[in-house]
Amino acid sequence: MNQRYNYKVGEIVKMKKPHPCGGDRWEITRTGIDFGLKCLQCGRQVMIPRPKFEKGVKAVIPQST
Repeated sequence: MNQRYNYKVGEIVKMKKPHPCGGDRWEITRTGIDFGLKCLQCGRQVMIPRPKFEKGVKAVIPQST
């Protein structure tokens, strides 16, 4: 069964490849055809296409309430 995860704005994801600053955790700032991501270590914001994003996600970090 190949079901797609429904990512939401505000979720934290861990990516397979680290950012040049060394951080591998990103906050999702936009969803759609492209994903907006903000590096939680340096604050840099990037946009990447959905297929590249979904391939690069290693884990969704659970939020503590």
